Amino acid sequence: MTTKPEVLFVCVHNAGRSQMAAAIMDYLADGRVSVRSAGSAPAEQINPAVVEAMAELGLDLSKEVPKKLLDETVKASDVVITMGCGDACPVYPGKRYLNWELDDPAGQPVEKVRAVRDEIHARVRRLLAELETPAD
Repeated sequence: MTTKPEVLFVCVHNAGRSQMAAAIMDYLADGRVSVRSAGSAPAEQINPAVVEAMAELGLDLSKEVPKKLLDETVKASDVVITMGCGDACPVYPGKRYLNWELDDPAGQPVEKVRAVRDEIHARVRRLLAELETPAD
């Protein structure tokens, strides 16, 4: 890609998987990628176990809030990664769509959330490599 890629992570509540993915991508890309996250049915707050698991990596999600998925956000994105949002995500020509099958961290203890976080971390690294944006 010749311009800064726009990546959108989407899950149902925007309180777990998509928030973790966006934070990890933002950290690893270090400004080389525009990153957003949203949910088809946003929760009231970020999952506390997700906040704890991400803090272990030095990433603070305590001030983040779930955001509603908007058509404009999808239209502005080059890559849209869905994580269990089903058919709620609008599809537009010219966008790259990936569906990441990941366990939902909702209601899970932090030990299980760590496993989801680590899988997301590995997938984000691979995606960055595909975008030709080297991670450190």
